[in-house]
Amino acid sequence: MWKKSALWLGCMMFAGQTVWAAEEIKVPEEYAIWLKNLKNEMVEKGISKKTVDTVFAPNYYHPKPEAVQIDRKQAEFVLTSNEYLNKVLSAKKISEGQRQYKELYPLFRDMEKKYGVPFEYIVAFWGMETYYGKIFGNFQVIETLTVLSYDNRRPKFFKNELYQALKIVDEQGIDFTKMEGSWAGAMGHFQFMPSTFNAYGVDYNGDGKIDIWHSFEDAAGSAANYLSDIGWKKNLPWGAEVKLPWNFDYALSGRNIRKKLKEWKRIGVIVPADKAKMIGDETEVSIIVPEGKKGHAYLITDNFRKIMVWNRSENYALAVGMLADYIKSGKKWKPVSQHEAVKVKTDDVLKVQAFLNKIGWEELDEDGKLGAKTREAIKKVQKKARMPQDGYPDYQFLQKINNYNPKVGFSVPVQPKKSAKPDVQKKKQSLRTDKNKLN
Repeated sequence: MWKKSALWLGCMMFAGQTVWAAEEIKVPEEYAIWLKNLKNEMVEKGISKKTVDTVFAPNYYHPKPEAVQIDRKQAEFVLTSNEYLNKVLSAKKISEGQRQYKELYPLFRDMEKKYGVPFEYIVAFWGMETYYGKIFGNFQVIETLTVLSYDNRRPKFFKNELYQALKIVDEQGIDFTKMEGSWAGAMGHFQFMPSTFNAYGVDYNGDGKIDIWHSFEDAAGSAANYLSDIGWKKNLPWGAEVKLPWNFDYALSGRNIRKKLKEWKRIGVIVPADKAKMIGDETEVSIIVPEGKKGHAYLITDNFRKIMVWNRSENYALAVGMLADYIKSGKKWKPVSQHEAVKVKTDDVLKVQAFLNKIGWEELDEDGKLGAKTREAIKKVQKKARMPQDGYPDYQFLQKINNYNPKVGFSVPVQPKKSAKPDVQKKKQSLRTDKNKLN
């Protein structure tokens, strides 16, 4: 439910309907026309008129909703990979995951055999999405999807999800007022979007209905069914942290470059023995460096890519993979070491994207997000500037684009970054000089 504000005076909420006192809020004509067209469109797509009329009761209107504010919120700093991992993985989350796995695995061993997805990954997704069923979100799915469909940032995507949510109400007979989820409409133990629910939801406990909110059996079975259907490879780990040779060519990093494991080992990449054995020398894998040459390096398999189908973030996929490893191994949590030099501001990424668009080398969304397309574009610039092609906008890279001259390119040398710490040697020399003067 939306947070209360002054605009909610004169508003009464009941049975999922919003009734506004006429003297307080006047529904904009543009919105009224849009909602009328939306209702007609949903009926034309096959949603029953009864469902549409029930869900979209008279005066259905939500001014300045929180969901839109969250969707547009932009952080000052890009959360580095290591910061993200240390934020979402903790000793408490890992120990709880290990406890849940130990308790539930005997009951779900058959699920693992049926779908070919190791149960520790199911538990890891569960932990990442809702902290093992403790945090589902308290937004009404129909309401938030309606609002986001009206907002002009991603209306096509959210309108389709709204249709899918109405389809659930129609076909599953679920009370729409009890369909609660995240601000973006994700639902249940594993935060399925409505379209994912309709495509992959299963009645695993056989009670005649698919309930991903109250039945962990249905929710877990649906998650396993989804991962299996998109091509999860049995007995293949997500990957592993690796050590790179001192002369590693960072142009070879990134998900687009694939080599057999034995080829990576041949050029000096050191892979943990247990993971190397599970992956196999003939398996094609990639190497990613989320924080560039100064950060950690990871070898990733096709199952890492399947995790990214669930959520397109590399950091999210790393977290799921690492959490699954902790859950299965029973090891205690160890924070990921961090390097201060890799911290980047959102404004820095915006600057990079604007620079590349301005000189006509790329067509990037100027969103301040360090996504795959932006990183590949950075690698192209690094190649022209004769820098290690790690796809990361560090201090040197930012100085290179600041000093860029179309006539001479990137040949202007980069000045070293000034240290925040005082120069102790200079202070000592100054004290000696002052002492000599006094004498």
